[in-house]
Amino acid sequence: MNTDELIEGELTDRILGAAMAVSNALGAGFLESVYHRALIIALRDAGLNARSEVAMEVRYKDQLVGEFVADIVVEGRVILELKAVSGITNEHQAQLMNYLFASGLRVGLLLNFGKPRLEWKRLVR
Repeated sequence: MNTDELIEGELTDRILGAAMAVSNALGAGFLESVYHRALIIALRDAGLNARSEVAMEVRYKDQLVGEFVADIVVEGRVILELKAVSGITNEHQAQLMNYLFASGLRVGLLLNFGKPRLEWKRLVR
């Protein structure tokens, strides 16, 4: 299966291009907030609608039971969860998957800027 056949494949390719540009320019070692702000700039420069710190509700039996804040939502279709850690863990992946279920969105990218090269995982609900 090529990326054209993936759900939101073209969009996630564009997002990854922006994330790689940020990673290449800044390298590793900054706080997550630095990469977050830089990625918002890179995504907008790429012509993408990127919303930062998007609050989303968590419901159980149609009742509000909590809220989470997605780091970035691109084009209202892809959630980005940013990290600046030594490596992506199963807990990070579970966090993003929970965000996908709660939001109803289908695709998320887990982006880790904590290594010399961008580390990423694409998750689909």
